[in-house]
Amino acid sequence: MFDLIVIGAGPAGLAGARTAAGKGLTVLVLDEQPRPGGQIYRDVERAAPLRGDILGKDYTAGLDLARGLDHAKITHVPAATVWQIEAGTNVFYTQDGVAREARGKRLLLATGALERPMPIPGWTLPGVMGAGAAQILLKQSGIVPERAVLAGAGPLLYLVAAQMVRMGAPPLALVETQTRSDFLRALKHLPGALAGWRYLLKGAGMLSELRRAGIPRYTGATRLRVEGGVQAEALSFRAGGTDRRLEAETVLLHHGVVPHVQAARSIGIPHRWHAGQNCFVPERGAGGRTVVETVYIAGDGAGIGGAKAAALAGRLAALHIAADLGALPETDRDREAAPLQAGLTAELAARPFLDAAYPPFAEALSPDDATIICRCEEVTAGDIRRYAGMGCLGPNQTKAFGRPGMGPCQGRYCGLSVTALLSEAHGAPPDATGYYRIRPPIKPVTLGELAALSKPKGKSE
Repeated sequence: MFDLIVIGAGPAGLAGARTAAGKGLTVLVLDEQPRPGGQIYRDVERAAPLRGDILGKDYTAGLDLARGLDHAKITHVPAATVWQIEAGTNVFYTQDGVAREARGKRLLLATGALERPMPIPGWTLPGVMGAGAAQILLKQSGIVPERAVLAGAGPLLYLVAAQMVRMGAPPLALVETQTRSDFLRALKHLPGALAGWRYLLKGAGMLSELRRAGIPRYTGATRLRVEGGVQAEALSFRAGGTDRRLEAETVLLHHGVVPHVQAARSIGIPHRWHAGQNCFVPERGAGGRTVVETVYIAGDGAGIGGAKAAALAGRLAALHIAADLGALPETDRDREAAPLQAGLTAELAARPFLDAAYPPFAEALSPDDATIICRCEEVTAGDIRRYAGMGCLGPNQTKAFGRPGMGPCQGRYCGLSVTALLSEAHGAPPDATGYYRIRPPIKPVTLGELAALSKPKGKSE
């Protein structure tokens, strides 16, 4: 029995685990990746010495967090796929083809974020991928796509483009969907943005780097379409009143990230619609505690805030968990939490401005009828609209009509699209439309793995 089980070894999970261990708690960290870091600091211990100059200081800052797992109280289980959570803190996972059960007194969900799918015509063609996925290739393998166009919205596009420039394979162009009107609407959040001036300064620096490299930029783009027969050959779009076509071998799409909520939903934690980030977020109290009193959530899985904010939230959650278990007096918890909370507030100050200035691409939130939104089951946007016309009110009902959300990804990538389309069709808010009901297993598990179910042999067993 561990004092704390942490799911996810990104910034929130790493920071939370080390803080909890520092208070004397025994900690089990379960993570799908073979090495710690999560998405933002993926493989940082190996990649930072090789490509630190290319990936930048924000990436190499994750080294200290990853090294924090080297603690006598922490058991790190890499390449572990969590597929079920019971009784709040009993966690079932698979590692090396064997299913195991881990038991804890408290659970910290630090599952991070997913790249928001961007369903546009042609997005399922070979040669089309997320910009975040391209960055993973760079971090893990030092590979960047050549003759690539980046399309969508958000600061990550600038970061990936700048990293490609540093690798000697600059993108052909940036095709951006945010508009001047989006920027003007974002100005009401300018005071907060100025409080988070470091983010704005970094963004300006990346744009300057791209200008020096001569990368063309098109803003306010609409009618995005990936063209090609058996693979991507070009991106067509309209910008500045002109129809354009850019030939490319790779199209990298991105219009934001969203919380990874499957694990939280699978144990009945309520979620609400976050209009500013256009996604669902879990309901939490002080320190990230949820209505399942033994479960806490920290990091981007609770709402998008970035790596530094996630680490601060992880530390805050760990302090509350330590106090909850009697390992830390509440007065000490509050004293140690105060500067962390102040730092978290400062880190999140620019977020409303960024969310408003770089909204998701409207045409991808409401794709044309022929566009596939559920890649696993090949369900189109038109299919969902047809189901709505037949009386389908919510995402769970669509499963009976046409199986969206029932493939290997279990709705992780089509869930928000289905909610948006049904909400649009019925004129109902997303909270009323709802989301898929997530049932275990939340990741695929084989009968052979179940047959081999055993308990882990950790430091606290």
